[in-house]
Amino acid sequence: MQLSRRLLFGSAVWEVTRPRTPLTAGHLMIRLSNPATALDHRSAADWLLCHNAARRALADVLGADTCTLLFAHRWHALGAAIGEPAAESSTPTFHLFGRWDGEPVTPAFQLSLPAQRRKPAPDQELDKYDAGLRTALLKAATAAVDEAPDGTADFAPDGTGPETDAETVAEADRDEAAREQEAPLPAIRAWTPPSPAGSDHTVLAPERTIGSVEEVTPRELLALAAALEALSLRQAVTGLSCLVPDTAVTGGRLELHALGRSAGEAVNPFEMLLRSPDISPALL
Repeated sequence: MQLSRRLLFGSAVWEVTRPRTPLTAGHLMIRLSNPATALDHRSAADWLLCHNAARRALADVLGADTCTLLFAHRWHALGAAIGEPAAESSTPTFHLFGRWDGEPVTPAFQLSLPAQRRKPAPDQELDKYDAGLRTALLKAATAAVDEAPDGTADFAPDGTGPETDAETVAEADRDEAAREQEAPLPAIRAWTPPSPAGSDHTVLAPERTIGSVEEVTPRELLALAAALEALSLRQAVTGLSCLVPDTAVTGGRLELHALGRSAGEAVNPFEMLLRSPDISPALL
């Protein structure tokens, strides 16, 4: 079993790693480097940079043609944790599962087992891919920066962490915070799916049509985060388990599925979601 995380790419705020228990060779984790960092425009933009680079790296190295994102908000997986990656720490983390033809084990197979019975991907299998993933992550992140209007990298040339000095970052954060206050966040649509997984299953999406997570803007990410926070404050809801299936599975529509969770719940709604015909192809 993996006892430590393998760092694959580090940026200003977020980092891409292997989780301590990688369930497949295509299982990566986007993790906040400093738990005290607030979610603002800069950290949202950096999350998108890391996420998009991770998707492209999985495509380049493993041939992954779809990716599914799982994460929790104000919730830690309990007990068997069916449907959820095991909680590693209180630090915000997002689990990205790349899918490709010929994968030896599927995420759904692993996640359908109790957490204590899941077998991590063998070290030799990870060793076969991780050097290539590091190179591909840095290449994708550098290309994204080159295409950006300001063209300024917020990570070291070797992809091992932030490069910008603290004073420059603080000044940029103040300027961005001032701009954020000038306009409201984009609108977010919320609805209950036709076959909900439990009584507190809500689907969120930005108002404009978006064909991929890679098209989401930092402000839309902040708006989605605000909508999730509002959902987590409902009565009888302790926190949320969340899943974003690849748009190839949802007919080209970006959808964030948020499942209300509580310690006293009679049924784990993620078990229901894994059996949903609309969602199961994302993980099967």
